[in-house]
Amino acid sequence: MLHKKLSRITPAQIIIIGFMLLILTGALLLMLPFATRDGRGASFFDALFTATSSTCVTGLIVHDTFTYWTEFGQAVIIILIQMGGMGVVTMAVAISLIMGKKIGLRERYVMQESISAPQVGGIVRLTHYIIRTTLLLELCGAILLSIRFIPRMGVLRGIWNGVFHSVSAFCNAGFDLMGRYTPFSSLTDYVGDPIVSITIMLLIASGGIGFFTWYDIKQNKLRFHAYRLQTKLVLITTGLLILLPALYFLFVEFTGPAWADLNWGERILAAFFQSVTPRTAGFNTVDLTKITGVGVLLMILLMLIGGSPGSTAGGFKTTTFSVFFLSVKSVFKRKDSLQCFGRRLPPEVLRGAVTLFTLYISLFLAGGIVISSVDHVPLSSALFETASAVGTVGLSLGITGQLSIFSRLILIFLMYFGRVGGLTMIYAVASGHIPAPSQLPQEKVTVG
Repeated sequence: MLHKKLSRITPAQIIIIGFMLLILTGALLLMLPFATRDGRGASFFDALFTATSSTCVTGLIVHDTFTYWTEFGQAVIIILIQMGGMGVVTMAVAISLIMGKKIGLRERYVMQESISAPQVGGIVRLTHYIIRTTLLLELCGAILLSIRFIPRMGVLRGIWNGVFHSVSAFCNAGFDLMGRYTPFSSLTDYVGDPIVSITIMLLIASGGIGFFTWYDIKQNKLRFHAYRLQTKLVLITTGLLILLPALYFLFVEFTGPAWADLNWGERILAAFFQSVTPRTAGFNTVDLTKITGVGVLLMILLMLIGGSPGSTAGGFKTTTFSVFFLSVKSVFKRKDSLQCFGRRLPPEVLRGAVTLFTLYISLFLAGGIVISSVDHVPLSSALFETASAVGTVGLSLGITGQLSIFSRLILIFLMYFGRVGGLTMIYAVASGHIPAPSQLPQEKVTVG
């Protein structure tokens, strides 16, 4: 009987249950006395918030990671980040492969859903590639960061910080250990350091474009015309979402008097860093409270868009943003379908994009309004917080630790929703599709 019930669990339900169990396990570990520096362990809600933020690779924190958590607590956090970034299902399959267990058709189907792969065929080979690529990029990042950290922190601490920040960056988590110098400072001490800034940016971008995009590039090398349509959209959209905001930050935002202490080299690095990190890493090299209202709004939009499907990033994804742009383009050109690079997109793609966009915007606005009303914080700060949570970013204007338990529970739900994915949540609770025997009469509605 139990086996029959388990066999009825859908892949989407397996994914959301897996993330839930990982969060609860992490919370219990963080409540242990030796997880915190005061020897008393974290409270349940603080542990739950931190475990959710880690597993959902968000980076929002109620306590400074270095000053509050011991090395054991930090190790728990980075393990949760690694498992949450790669995906619970991916990690489970990886462990099964290491142990020599056979991967059945059901496991392959769940894996396909987890990483947004187009087909079940070759899924084990893709899993091998994901593991190798992740470890290789994180190792390269750890080496480069350790080169900068060791002279300042010593060998062991420098290596640990290099590994921690490399994993945190690639998984788009945004957790840092720079509280040893100034709590909640993130990477502001390295605003003018090209090695740290560029390494972190490359790790964030690498994790954010999606494992399947990397696999497509590996198979077709630099032959752009041979890439799948999704890969083309991901690369072009990601490039534009990095370049255009960076130009704004460089020539508009950072030319103000608040940034007079930055030279042009530091401004260039900071501009690109603040363009990359809202999608969706959570690091910052400048004081975000100095950003103007326009800059904050731009960062909110970047946080909501997020990364790409099948990546370590959150948000409603670059492909959703691309589909909306193609929809506008089709209206202007009087086309009956969405077209791009000689391909036509099926209607259900636009329906999925509209659904995701509506869900994210609704949760973002509703959460921000409720938090602002309950805790009496400025609406702009509350909206920045909810955009950061649902986009699994981790950037904050400094109000996270001041929020009530009720508001933190809202953020926990938003982080969980943002990491698991809107469509996954829908598929987990919705019943199977039943084809209608007939169609209803059609009637036109005027739009605009």
